[in-house]
Amino acid sequence: MKKVLVVVGPTAVGKTKIAIELAKHYNLEIISGDSVSIYKKLDIGSAKPTKEEMSGVKHYLIDKLDVGEDYSSCDFQKDARKIIDESDDIKIISGGTGLYIESVLYNYEFKASKRDLDLALKYKDYSNLELYEELLKIDKDIDQTKIHPNNRKRVLRAIEVKLETSNSIHSYNKKNEKYYDYFIIYLSMDREKLYDRINKRVDIMIKDGLIDEVKSLYDNNLYPHAIGYKELYPYFNGEISLESAIDEIKKDSRHLAKRQETWFRNQMEDCHFYNVDVNNIEKTISTIIKDVDMWIK
Repeated sequence: MKKVLVVVGPTAVGKTKIAIELAKHYNLEIISGDSVSIYKKLDIGSAKPTKEEMSGVKHYLIDKLDVGEDYSSCDFQKDARKIIDESDDIKIISGGTGLYIESVLYNYEFKASKRDLDLALKYKDYSNLELYEELLKIDKDIDQTKIHPNNRKRVLRAIEVKLETSNSIHSYNKKNEKYYDYFIIYLSMDREKLYDRINKRVDIMIKDGLIDEVKSLYDNNLYPHAIGYKELYPYFNGEISLESAIDEIKKDSRHLAKRQETWFRNQMEDCHFYNVDVNNIEKTISTIIKDVDMWIK
């Protein structure tokens, strides 16, 4: 069974830096497990690693798609497994999109076909809550803890899977067996410190040109529904101030971090937890390496 090293945790906890340092230490390559970084032109808002930050480490599944192209957990599973299976080396998967990463590590079998674009039109006049209530009518066995009513795209997908296969979206086969021999590094941080890092990172993004990045997309009728992008559309429309838009980005990023923490802690099995010491990240990395050395052996 092939080995896969996994680095997960909430946004802004330091996944990118630690994954790159581990890759350099073990001479490995990284598969990005981030649902936004896979798109071209979504650079600053996705906190996509720059060439300088990559430090010569090869990264996969970054800048693979144009904005607007559809990409699912099933697509990620196929792409990531192809990269892993065609190599003799251990690969690192690093990112915060839990469903993507879980689909690779476990024996998931996706039975539904590609997304039906007509379905979104059928329910276009439904509010998020009305759409969610429709899902509950169609699928009485749905696990409500795994789908938030405001995650419209996922609710639509759940409806589609149920209508097409008569199965719940969670009933595609997830066997209790590992697909790979994995070692999951879960990075955590005191919430107050993490939220402070998130706020400061957003300020840095603004300074680095986030507004120009999003405006360029907006002017070309491209509207990615991702944190760091969607909050600026009301500002461009003259509906809110720039200060309010930035505050929304920070707030949504903090909420994302909280959701990620909840998801990974509840859904990912056999995690190895590490508290990130922002004042001595080398110490954190050193501790991780000692444990990974034991796993590799």
